[in-house]
Amino acid sequence: MRRALILSALLGLLTGCAGTPPDPSGVWINQAAIDAASKSGKLREALLAYGPNLEWRLDSKAQKASFSNGFELGEGQLSHDPNDKKHWQVAFYGSKQETLAVDGKQLLQTASENWPEQRFSRPQETPTAQAPAGASFQHALYGAFLKGTWIIKEGQGQGSKVSFQPDGRLDGMPNAERYALCLAGDCAAMSGDNDSIWLQQGRQGREYLFQRNDDKLELFEAVNRAQSDEMPEYNPGRRVWLLERD
Repeated sequence: MRRALILSALLGLLTGCAGTPPDPSGVWINQAAIDAASKSGKLREALLAYGPNLEWRLDSKAQKASFSNGFELGEGQLSHDPNDKKHWQVAFYGSKQETLAVDGKQLLQTASENWPEQRFSRPQETPTAQAPAGASFQHALYGAFLKGTWIIKEGQGQGSKVSFQPDGRLDGMPNAERYALCLAGDCAAMSGDNDSIWLQQGRQGREYLFQRNDDKLELFEAVNRAQSDEMPEYNPGRRVWLLERD
């Protein structure tokens, strides 16, 4: 009788575990987009191909889920069906809903009416609880896309060594101490098919269009072709800098 009770308890425990999908809590980033951008040098093209979502932050205990696409932050409620052994559901305001699942070392976001299938990985560096949404993706992207030491071959500061830090600091670039890569939103709309970067010194800054081919980085003036009452439409102007990776 005692053995039967123990077996019954074990079966109940196993059944309960089998009905709970793996806990996805934590931060997940779109590593595929980072890898594609770093390899090709085409940032916007990679984000469009592997996006639009760039980062998920999940907390199963608090039943919270949020995503970042580089411009917007979406927040929803995280839950799972007791009869579903694999998937988690994220419900947003209204009827919008997304499905997530832990697939080995990746987080799978299944295809839906809103978004295509996407896969996410854990960031190499553990983010702090105070880090803003999207910060882990940005840090990983910045550390890969423009990594290393660059030499100014043409333009102001010729011969100087430049380094783009993962936290957005910029060392060695004339009249610039911070930078930001355009990921989405208005800057992307204004730049069209071009990649753009923001360079800033103190409170002053401006955008440049850029092309990165392997170890060569060209920065161009962003020339506005739109009318004064229209949204800016930037096209490459004269080349301002040519940098080569050391």
